[in-house]
Amino acid sequence: MTVFFDLDGTLTDSAPGITRCLAYAFERLGAPVPAETVLRACIGPPLDHTFRRLLDPHDDALVQRAIDFYRERFSALGLYENAVYAGIPENLATLRASGRRLFVVTAKPERFAREIVRHFALGEFFEAVYGPSEDGVLHDKAELIAHALRTERIAPGKVAMVGDRSHDVLGARACGVAAVGALWGYGSHAELTAAGAHALAEEPAELAIALATADAHAARGEC
Repeated sequence: MTVFFDLDGTLTDSAPGITRCLAYAFERLGAPVPAETVLRACIGPPLDHTFRRLLDPHDDALVQRAIDFYRERFSALGLYENAVYAGIPENLATLRASGRRLFVVTAKPERFAREIVRHFALGEFFEAVYGPSEDGVLHDKAELIAHALRTERIAPGKVAMVGDRSHDVLGARACGVAAVGALWGYGSHAELTAAGAHALAEEPAELAIALATADAHAARGEC
């Protein structure tokens, strides 16, 4: 089975860079900076969704300014304020050795995702990196997963999506793809279970077992 991996909260602990860039955007706008717990809860979903929720869902210009300020800092500093989770490289190597094809499928703009994968020496494990363009095309996780499936010509029943937030699971299920929840990331057990994850992994070392469970669900047509 092929495996699609989310990036933030699944392959890397990107909280420092993301929360600092979110705070920077609010500061540049002259708006109150949300609490750290609120900022951490924003890791994963597209920026457009985050700023519409925290600023004004109807002010397109304000939301775009916030995104521009965020990316101003992120492109220079934020993407490097990041670290690969312990055990990820070793378990990616094991999955590759077992014959699985691996791809990154992330809500982070593809330009930044590619640079992060390169910078942290993860590129050897992945055949390709898929992310939305910076103008918002393919920002929905289901659309992005469907795009990766079409591009790679892979049947949904032959893929599992590994991610740490509900939108990863919901996007996978919308495409008929098995979903594995990464509990070492930013989402909770309750969030991932409620979204319909087929299997959960507490740590990267449990990925092989969780993916075997996902394989079984896919084989029974339960995705």
